[in-house]
Amino acid sequence: QVRLVESGGGLVQAGGSLRLSCAASGRTFSLPAMGWFRQAPGKEREFVAAISWNGAGLYYADSVKGRFTISRDNAKNTVYLQMNSLKPEDTAVYYCALSAEMSSLRVGVPDYWGQGTQVTVSS
Repeated sequence: QVRLVESGGGLVQAGGSLRLSCAASGRTFSLPAMGWFRQAPGKEREFVAAISWNGAGLYYADSVKGRFTISRDNAKNTVYLQMNSLKPEDTAVYYCALSAEMSSLRVGVPDYWGQGTQVTVSS
């Protein structure tokens, strides 16, 4: 089985930064695509960013381009999301995702989800 554990969420003022981490364990060798989604209260879960196994494939939602950066450390089976210039509208539960296919992950159908970490941006 595969387990994803997110960390790094919290409360931050608008304009501030946070770095999320997601550590994967278990049989992850066949699941090269990693990414982040978020879900705000009363809204559907939405795609935030994704990264391919070698880091050459990077994908971002328009709403976070230029502010968020996704990266990964394959030796640690960990994916990161550096979030800068945070806005109140970034407030959401952020979920890590792992998938065998990037195409599936980007449309919100990954093989595995993490449990989520809360990010709250105050104005």
